[in-house]
Amino acid sequence: MSSFNRVSFIESSSCSDSGSDSLEDESNSRTEAKDESSSFPHGMHQQGRSENSNSAGMPTIVLSGNSCIRSSSIYAAKVSLMEEIGDNKIKDGRIAEQAKENAPPFPMKQVLLMEASWYTSPEEVAGAPSCCASDIYRLGILLFELFCPFSSSEEKCRTMSSLRHRVLPPQLLLKWSKEASFCMLLLHPEPRSRPMMSELLQSQFLNEPRDYLEEREAAMELREKIEKQELLLEFLLLMQQRKKEVADKLQATLSLLGTDIEEVTKQQVILKNRSNSCPELGKEDQTTSSLPSHDIVDNDDTTSLGSRKRCRPGVLVHNGEECCYDPDDNQKSDAHVDKRDGFLLKSSRLMKNFGKLESAYFLTRYRQLKQSTRPLMKLSPLSSDGKGSVVMTERSSINTAASRERYGENRKSGWISPFLEGLCKYLSYSKLKVKADLKQGDLLNSSNLVCSLSFDRGGDFFATAGVNKKIKVFECDAILMEDRDIHYPVVEMAGRSKFSSICWNTYIKSQIASSNFEGVVQVWDVTRSQVLMEMKEHEKRVWSIDFSSADPTLLASGSDDGSVKLWSINQGVSIGTIKTKANVCCVQFPSDSGHSLAFGSADHKIYYYDLRNSRAPLCTLVGHNKTVSNVKFLDSVNIVSASTDNTLKLWDLSQCTSRVIETPLQSFTGHTNVKNFVGLSASDGYIATGSETNEVFIYHKAFPMPALSFKFNGTDVLSGPEMDDAAQFISSVCWRSQSSTLVAANSTGNIKILEMV
Repeated sequence: MSSFNRVSFIESSSCSDSGSDSLEDESNSRTEAKDESSSFPHGMHQQGRSENSNSAGMPTIVLSGNSCIRSSSIYAAKVSLMEEIGDNKIKDGRIAEQAKENAPPFPMKQVLLMEASWYTSPEEVAGAPSCCASDIYRLGILLFELFCPFSSSEEKCRTMSSLRHRVLPPQLLLKWSKEASFCMLLLHPEPRSRPMMSELLQSQFLNEPRDYLEEREAAMELREKIEKQELLLEFLLLMQQRKKEVADKLQATLSLLGTDIEEVTKQQVILKNRSNSCPELGKEDQTTSSLPSHDIVDNDDTTSLGSRKRCRPGVLVHNGEECCYDPDDNQKSDAHVDKRDGFLLKSSRLMKNFGKLESAYFLTRYRQLKQSTRPLMKLSPLSSDGKGSVVMTERSSINTAASRERYGENRKSGWISPFLEGLCKYLSYSKLKVKADLKQGDLLNSSNLVCSLSFDRGGDFFATAGVNKKIKVFECDAILMEDRDIHYPVVEMAGRSKFSSICWNTYIKSQIASSNFEGVVQVWDVTRSQVLMEMKEHEKRVWSIDFSSADPTLLASGSDDGSVKLWSINQGVSIGTIKTKANVCCVQFPSDSGHSLAFGSADHKIYYYDLRNSRAPLCTLVGHNKTVSNVKFLDSVNIVSASTDNTLKLWDLSQCTSRVIETPLQSFTGHTNVKNFVGLSASDGYIATGSETNEVFIYHKAFPMPALSFKFNGTDVLSGPEMDDAAQFISSVCWRSQSSTLVAANSTGNIKILEMV
């Protein structure tokens, strides 16, 4: 469609796509066209010039009404002339045959001539000038080509030749019957019978698809709006569902809290009644101030863990437990609640960790609820004879209504004691205080890293050992009482290799066992400062040793050779070996049994064995992500482990029903431990560990966050001033038995005696 509203055939789409003509053909075509144009009749030249001048200089003439712009087809004229010239030129049979052999199957000129003839109307073929009806005919041909695809050029030639005689392909009639009828209307042989342009634009054939498209667009827009609304509705419903779940959980939590508050209030009333029935307690309560204090009571006996307790008004120590009560009458209960709230708000350490305390409360609470739904019967850990015994749970002993009631009460209040004990112990101490700084000037050794610390049975002496190849024994009380620049050990024993671990015999006070980097296990007589026995069965470095508290003649060691060996100090040889697939980094006996042993491994696991059947572990604890560097028993069933994954984990061995425990009771975080062994020690629920930030951290088993911490400062052995070195770390810690005192050492050999105050 030109700018003069002419419909003209200008190029063959077949030739544009095929690209079969060469540059030589194109140049020949141009030369031939030039020769042909020079041989046109004089009248035709005049007509071409007239048309060109008209199209270049004349404005477009727009006819009114049903008339249209008459357009002459230059291409149609040229085609007819080219056909005549071609007939005159191709007279020699040999030339035509040679041209046929050399020419491609569909050269551009032939295709152009052929397709231009398809778009030539019958009246133009008859010699009549081109008119508006001729344009309509050409549009009909174009419409036919749009709806009738062809598989080959030959098929197209045959079909287009048949179209000149108004014969349509059957597939077009079957598939596009309406389009075929409209096409036949445009291709009518009589120009007057063809529709005019205005009729064409107003025809139902063209307007129906437009209306359909508009309706379809409107429908699609409506569908899009509906989908958006559905998306919003789905989002709102999902959010409502989640909020309902949160609300249900919150409602369950509030119900649980309400039940616990009711139970604690009930116990408080019982304690009040007991206190009212005791005149002596009443007199003592009258002397107690009603203000919420935060005092610490000091006793001289430093060996008692309970010697320093936080006391506040309304606290009654009953059967070794702290229980809250109000000494005033019931009318002051609201004021008492306000006072307690004030106390909690004033405790910055508690409020800072309130979220973790809340998590610990729910953990304790839900654990108690889970335990209350356990089966009636279970197998206990192996007894002393190696046989499991059937233990009847509390529910199995409920025979009377009274016992049933007592069981229900115990189930409701069973969480109170452990949580209250943990909370009180967490708040019992506010800091770690340095009681003594052990300065030892060992100038002959470039490294004074302390690998191990150990107290004797009574806590009177502690020993140190490390890479300086020496075991030093110090008297604890003498160091606490004497303020000296340098403290000298009461006993010093030298070895041939670097020491990795030491352990004091819990029964024979003069015996210390040691292990070194060469894989040798030794037993020393401290009083004589000499080796009693030496055992060399390990093939690589021994990381850890431990004496059995229940059987003081039994010693265990763990090595890089992947084995745990059991030694009898009476025989001086190993009496058993447990082989593993990874390095053994720590070993530990429980305090009440010589038949059980736990050890940590480089495969991230803790193994708990019954030594009477060492073919397979009794239980495997899985949960750490890196090497397990230390294990310690808190009691007969609870064990704490340290790992270089920055965590400590608390495990309950009584939960081992399938020989594997994958969920710890508690995970303690706050310290830093990714590459070094930083020590681990446990006493009365308190857990001490070191950190690669040169700090000592104290946890309580009830809560996952640190209760206390203390930062070491480096001490130069020669100059003595305090300095802060990022490369230093705590290498070992050890509690003094039955006390709030511990000894800690760092990588430079700096040893401090710390006390919780």
